[in-house]
Amino acid sequence: MASLISCPHCGTRPKEEFTVKGDASISRPTADAGEEDWYDYVYLRGNPKGLHKEYWHHSSGCRRWLIVERDTVTHKVHGVSDAALAKLGGGA
Repeated sequence: MASLISCPHCGTRPKEEFTVKGDASISRPTADAGEEDWYDYVYLRGNPKGLHKEYWHHSSGCRRWLIVERDTVTHKVHGVSDAALAKLGGGA
């Protein structure tokens, strides 16, 4: 059975319509942050086991950025929200 993502704008769609763009929990350092903070931000990523939030782009659909919470072990999706609305306080 194909993995399905419930896009808040388009409804349930196959995962092949989306592009995974990385960890949604990383915060961009301030402009005056040190070299080490920028190095960590650009190059270092964790490899979490279990629930994890990621940015996904609905590249073959509404072209919106989404935050997908999924289990990295089972690949089960636990939640999907619009990233722009989440940034404005609409929930992530």
